[in-house]
Amino acid sequence: MFPIGSETCRNRRAIGAILSPGPARADVSAAHGGSAVISHSLPEIEMSEFRFIHVSDLHLGRRYANIPQPEDGNIRGRLMEARHGTIERIAAAARDHGAEHVLVAGDSFDTPTPSDVVLRQALSAMGRDPDIMWWLLPGNHDNLRDGEPLWEQIARQAPQNVRPLTRAEPVSLRPDVTLLPCPVTYRSAGRDLTECLPRMPSAEGALRIGLAHGGVVDFVEAGDNIPPDRDRSARLDYLALGDWHGRMAVGPRVQYSGTPEQDRFKHDRRGVALAVTLEGVGMPPRIEEMPIGQFHWSSIELPLYHGQDAAQALAALLPAEGRRDALVRVNATGWSSLPEHDALTTAAARIAPDFAHFELRAEDLQIAHDDADLDEIDQAGALRKAAETLQEESRSQTLSQEDRDISSAALARLYSYVKEDAR
Repeated sequence: MFPIGSETCRNRRAIGAILSPGPARADVSAAHGGSAVISHSLPEIEMSEFRFIHVSDLHLGRRYANIPQPEDGNIRGRLMEARHGTIERIAAAARDHGAEHVLVAGDSFDTPTPSDVVLRQALSAMGRDPDIMWWLLPGNHDNLRDGEPLWEQIARQAPQNVRPLTRAEPVSLRPDVTLLPCPVTYRSAGRDLTECLPRMPSAEGALRIGLAHGGVVDFVEAGDNIPPDRDRSARLDYLALGDWHGRMAVGPRVQYSGTPEQDRFKHDRRGVALAVTLEGVGMPPRIEEMPIGQFHWSSIELPLYHGQDAAQALAALLPAEGRRDALVRVNATGWSSLPEHDALTTAAARIAPDFAHFELRAEDLQIAHDDADLDEIDQAGALRKAAETLQEESRSQTLSQEDRDISSAALARLYSYVKEDAR
């Protein structure tokens, strides 16, 4: 059973043992999955550069329920497989960078209870290259309390080059390099899990690398944010962070790698891994972004005005290449007439099959219509009456703006249905 709660950062018997006098040493726990404990009494070490890969938020096993599954496609399956494929692409990035260590800053798995298929295939993929060590930190989604059986299973079954970091205590990556992990004990822990970093010992002259999962901005005032200057207070040469899915540099030594395979329409870029080189204690890290992600998620703004060729404006904004691996959301705003709105939705429907996923959001697009537009629906009869009613409601000052927008959108759909039947 893995200890959780305050034991992982405070009142650690092991810390007392570390600080006790004795011969200098850097011992690695013999038990598979254990942590290497560093004595603070080691003599000063001659330093050579250290290279590693920083990634986070792999979210293996994510199901993508928010993405509609077309009847003739399998986009969710493709997205899940792409997440699994990041393991090999990260390993390739490590080889290209000359790195022997991959630091995963939390949320390796999307849930604390991944299926056996997801877990065992992930461990198998990580174990394929025994020269690359994978260090897995529990995050919010796969935290220690909810995922205790998961982390015990990893400790028992993982290949020798895959190590779970279930304790907040120093780990020796090399005699002159100390890893300081801060595992997430339980989701929304309510406190800064990096608060123990300043007290964690390391050898004199050794590089100090922090590994943590959480935000640097506290939106809910819960007290669990990570101070953006934690690298200085803990004398860190690098702080590898996870949780934020976009790539972000908090400071030269404090970095979010972002998820290697994007999963939302927010960051408008493919995922990366960070290839980090540390040349010496106190020296600024060299960081290179290594392309990892297969899919590109993008949210595109399409501002329109009355009289504009909406279909042409849409086509001009869309990527010409790589559409099969692109997920696109188009947000149409401004004004259009009923014919222009119909041309836009028709063009969107025609082009959508080119993409892994395509959606047009036109809720904020205002629609102008007149009697000539209604004549194109019908000159008389039930359709004409329905169109006139919707037009009146869309202009009514007694209705709320929401109700007026609903009527306007319904009129646009009626117009499109009639035009589609005529085509």
